[in-house]
Amino acid sequence: MSFRSAGGRKTDDEKWANRMTEHAVGTRGEWLAARIALLTEEKDLTRRSDELARKRQALPWVPVENDYAFETDDGTKTLAELFDGRAQLLVFHFMFGPTVEGWPDAGCPGCSYTADSLDGAVAHLPPRGVTFVAVSRAPLESLEGYKRRMGWSFPWVSAAGSDFNLDFAVFTEEGRRTGSGFNFGTPKHAAEIDLRRDELHGVSAFALDDGVVYHTYSCYDRGTDVLSATWQLLDRTPNGRGDDPEEWPRRRDEYPKS
Repeated sequence: MSFRSAGGRKTDDEKWANRMTEHAVGTRGEWLAARIALLTEEKDLTRRSDELARKRQALPWVPVENDYAFETDDGTKTLAELFDGRAQLLVFHFMFGPTVEGWPDAGCPGCSYTADSLDGAVAHLPPRGVTFVAVSRAPLESLEGYKRRMGWSFPWVSAAGSDFNLDFAVFTEEGRRTGSGFNFGTPKHAAEIDLRRDELHGVSAFALDDGVVYHTYSCYDRGTDVLSATWQLLDRTPNGRGDDPEEWPRRRDEYPKS
């Protein structure tokens, strides 16, 4: 089978078709012994993941004192109103900046990659008392147009003109003033990101109790890896994630047709 495009340029399929890494070959018995040994480590990781989940849930809750306004399909709403009558709220910080700052009329390809995995999953959250929304600083009209393009069904609201994303990405007064401190001050981001100018991706969790909204958890950067089913699938293939190819990931309607 040939994967070469009409112009002689390699397609994505051809680039990856023959990129199998060199690897040991063994008998079924050797594979089984190695697989059983690996299973022990996988079970350890599962138990550790369960322990971390319990520690996330045990974090202290912080009252949200600022007022935030979000533009939604049903008009302007407060943060408490985004809960939609439930006690828990998950917010996906989606990188889609205000078009006045030069952003294209499309969301971040990486956030779109994650959103493809989230779209089907979030339908299972309301029966567990959880509301899910994506939040971006782009105007609501831009969000709605891109959502139609990508075929997503989750709620997506605009925080345009609000410091919502900034306030839940940096957690010190110095960080708010300078826009620094993304991912809890991880050093590699210190000189790269100014959150008063740049967008971020991440997930934040909130609780609503007796009319008070509390911030309970946030994660960013590689902390969001597990939200993508595609990463998890690739981690179980022979080559794994491999090296990042050019222009990967793309929005799903931008890959060449095979």
